[in-house]
Amino acid sequence: MTKRTFTARVWPENGWFIALAIEIDIASQGESEREALANLREAIELYYEALNDGERVYSLEVDVDVNVEAGVA
Repeated sequence: MTKRTFTARVWPENGWFIALAIEIDIASQGESEREALANLREAIELYYEALNDGERVYSLEVDVDVNVEAGVA
C-alpha cells in the first residue's frame, strides 16, 4: 500500500460542503467540512480499490454552458 497526498478544495454549496481532490477529479459532499473530507477520503479509497480490482474506470467529456461572467474560470 502506498500513501499519497491530494489537494482538497472545499466549499459550501446549497447547505452542503463539497470536497474535491483536484489532482484526480474525485468529489464528495457532507453536512460539514469534516464530513465532506471524510467522505472524500472514502471516495478516493474506493476509486483506487476499483482500479486495483481491474474494474473498468473511465472518463467522459461533458459539454456544459457556463456563465463566465460569474467570476469562476
